Amino acid sequence: MSLSNWLLLAAGLLALLGLLPWMRPRRTRRGSRGGFGRALGAFALLVAVLLAGLGGLLRQYHWLTADVPVATISLRQLGSQRFEATLARPGQADRQFEILGDEWQLDARVIRWTLPGQLAGMRPVYRFERLSGRYGDPKQELVAQRTVHDLREGWDFWEFRQRWLAGLPVADARWGSAAYLPMIDGATYEVALNPRGGLVAKPADPKTELLLQQAGW
Repeated sequence: MSLSNWLLLAAGLLALLGLLPWMRPRRTRRGSRGGFGRALGAFALLVAVLLAGLGGLLRQYHWLTADVPVATISLRQLGSQRFEATLARPGQADRQFEILGDEWQLDARVIRWTLPGQLAGMRPVYRFERLSGRYGDPKQELVAQRTVHDLREGWDFWEFRQRWLAGLPVADARWGSAAYLPMIDGATYEVALNPRGGLVAKPADPKTELLLQQAGW
């Protein structure tokens, strides 16, 4: 059981103990002993509230530390250093792109909220910028044909924040992140966003993990 659950359990037990002096018959609550019992019960209730609040905060923090899947990329080879990439995102239709090179790269712009927003449970928000291909050899990268696909769409909170909210400590908008892995025929990758605003890519299945190992990654 997690620490947050232990704290919530302790808070519940203390709350029950704190209520006991108030639940006894009236004749047992008279006199100095009754007054001391009620004071002790009130103190137990106060500690229970504090523990419950701390447990809730830790539960939110644990939730914030979990990676959130934001996309999957599936690859099909069309030719030498030429692939079709299927980009799947939650709640959106799949899209296919032709990518040249040895590796795919997904770029995103991330807004990570400041500490008050994080404690309130606000997750980082992201906007994909581009999906592109890159070559394993930097020399080939300088001369070979490149492919870049624009993924921007809809309203841009980044520009709104920079123009109207720059003086308010509500969000850290100066943040960008990218993830890349090799393009291999039949490979499928999962891309996740971690709470610190970084994209993380990993194999989506054992087959892709094996293909990566065979490719020397």
